[in-house]
Amino acid sequence: MIILFILIAILVVLALVLAFNTMKSIKNARKLTEFKPFYNDDEIMNYALRLQKMIQCKTVSVQDSYDDTEFARLRCVMVELFQTLHKTAEKMTFGDDCWIYKIKGQDETRNIMLMSHHDVVDVSGEWEHDGFSGEIVDGKIWGRGTVDTKTPLFAEFSAIEELLNEGFQPPCNIWIGSSHNEELGGNGIPLANEYFKENNIKFEVILDEGGALIEPPLAGMCADKCGMVAVHEKGRIYLKCTATAGNAHASLTAGAQATTVERMSAFINEIMSTDIFIRKINPQVEAMFKHMAPYLAFPMNMLLSNLWLFGGIIKKVMPKINAQAGGLIGTTCTFNNIEGSTKDKICTAKAFLRPVNEEDFEKDLEAFKEIAKKYDITVEMTEDSEYHGPADMSKPPFQYTMNCIGEIFPQYPASPFILPAGTDARTLTDVCDCVLRFAPIRLSAQQLGSVHAENENLDIDSVANCVAFYKHFIKNYK
Repeated sequence: MIILFILIAILVVLALVLAFNTMKSIKNARKLTEFKPFYNDDEIMNYALRLQKMIQCKTVSVQDSYDDTEFARLRCVMVELFQTLHKTAEKMTFGDDCWIYKIKGQDETRNIMLMSHHDVVDVSGEWEHDGFSGEIVDGKIWGRGTVDTKTPLFAEFSAIEELLNEGFQPPCNIWIGSSHNEELGGNGIPLANEYFKENNIKFEVILDEGGALIEPPLAGMCADKCGMVAVHEKGRIYLKCTATAGNAHASLTAGAQATTVERMSAFINEIMSTDIFIRKINPQVEAMFKHMAPYLAFPMNMLLSNLWLFGGIIKKVMPKINAQAGGLIGTTCTFNNIEGSTKDKICTAKAFLRPVNEEDFEKDLEAFKEIAKKYDITVEMTEDSEYHGPADMSKPPFQYTMNCIGEIFPQYPASPFILPAGTDARTLTDVCDCVLRFAPIRLSAQQLGSVHAENENLDIDSVANCVAFYKHFIKNYK
């Protein structure tokens, strides 16, 4: 009987702890309030018509080729639209057309940078409106770049132009970076990065594309959008795996000599069927859960407010939700470009690994190579592999960015996350320890899905609100 009472007492205490942590999470979270428009209808339309001129420039980046015609046209449009900025700022160009603008601040030893890119992918498929028309219909502006990413670029320039016209003097140097070949993973921003390193230029914060105001990644949130701020990008590691003619592998072929193809097939099968990689809730994922927890319904708010107890269960469930969720807790691996035949004396395969944590990946790679040894397969990392560290969320600019989202978009929660895609900003982590990826544009599921697809468009009031965000961000940065 005493044991039963003890068990009941433990359960009661546990329930109280869980409830306390959940209520504390809700109490400490920012309260969502009604959005109040910053601009009237005429002002919103004026922004859209100005952006339209940028969308009409067909700045399509093409692999191994560069035609300056449309890029030159866009440069002329930018000078026309933002005359004060171009009279004030120092401009540098890297590569064919990567823009770096510097607006001097009162303290020239400090720097922040806003980023986007002005190249786009080409238009294909069936569009409701011409992909380079910038047509404005039913409160939306249509065309390549409306989402990815001429709207944020327009808003960055507009914010600085308006502040300069108001006589504003920034407290520190403000830089704008925009590359002409981001869609190709090109050399624009990396060349600028070399300039920054050579001149010992460090940034307190860099704000690029990557996140946005989108539908929450977790069901049951009390808002239809969430400001997702990417604080990390998964690495891109390419491994060349090679099997050459060798000795028999009885375990594979029941005593017969195994071919290179058989060995490679068995190796790939073991890698893909055995979870050899470290799985854990990394700090960025933990922060995402904690930021989202107060805005979720029961029981998710309780689970995510008590990761000390439920973290292990959540870690096991995440890969079963979907591949993208599973990829947040550790390295993922896919194989491609397999070449060879049963008659060949060599078989090669390329493995593509996406690590989250650099230290964990070193152990993951050791485990990968250990399995390769079993099949006499050599593993080499290719030169195009890369890993860049996450943003330091303890730095003031991170919380400042989260606060700005709350002040401009008070109706939406905000949360950090790990970006599975790639941005130019990833290459700048050695000149800035707080690289953030958030474009302040509100996107429906269709608009988010239109990136690199058909019917890319954006609500015109979102264009204006994007300007409001950058203007607030710059004006109040201390």
